[in-house]
Amino acid sequence: MKKIAFILFLALLGTLSTQAQEFKRDIKLGTFIPKGQWIVGSSVSYSEHNEKNYQFLVMDGFNSDGYTFKVSPMVCYAFKDNVAAGGRFSYGRTLTKLSDLSINLDEDNQFDVNDLYQLKHSYSAMAVLRNYVTLGSSRRFALFSETQLGMGGSQSKVVSKGGDSVTGTYSTTTDFNIGVAPGIVAFINNYTAVEISVGVLGLNFSKVKQTTDQVYIGERSSSSANFRINLFSIGLGIAFYL
Repeated sequence: MKKIAFILFLALLGTLSTQAQEFKRDIKLGTFIPKGQWIVGSSVSYSEHNEKNYQFLVMDGFNSDGYTFKVSPMVCYAFKDNVAAGGRFSYGRTLTKLSDLSINLDEDNQFDVNDLYQLKHSYSAMAVLRNYVTLGSSRRFALFSETQLGMGGSQSKVVSKGGDSVTGTYSTTTDFNIGVAPGIVAFINNYTAVEISVGVLGLNFSKVKQTTDQVYIGERSSSSANFRINLFSIGLGIAFYL
């Protein structure tokens, strides 16, 4: 009796499995980026700030100006339909000049910062792998997922004055990161597209070496893992599909 029940149970599982296999969603993924196509693009950003006697919370008498510039070209090649591989490069420059800043925590804790100058250059190279997914039968819009493997670094110097003395710190940074950035692409015409992406997953390893006044040397190493949407890593760029 037990053998008969066991055989009936297996037959029931087989029937359910067959019915499940027969169910099809009939989703057809079309070709959005054909094999052999080149993808060339770039994103450029520039921002500047200027504060005069600015006040915010504990900060008072904030006088500063500066700018940030970044350019990031990209080249990819579709080695199969909807899959492309290539490289992304970036360079950034940041300049900040701080004339005066007063920090008032309370009556007994007040700090003043005067004549602070910072200049930073950053650079990176990244290997990327892109997978495109069409949105229905649309030839204009598609989603993509970009896997990134990058390495970069930066050089910066900070100079501050206090009375007759001048203190300077020179820093070098080396970074290694792995990340995933999903996004959406929208074609303006047959060859030009606008791309928007955002970082949601990343592993980062960093090492910093500092030298102050050519005497004091310090080092710091850090690592981090992010599994969330990073609003500061939203990218907007123009790409040409050739």
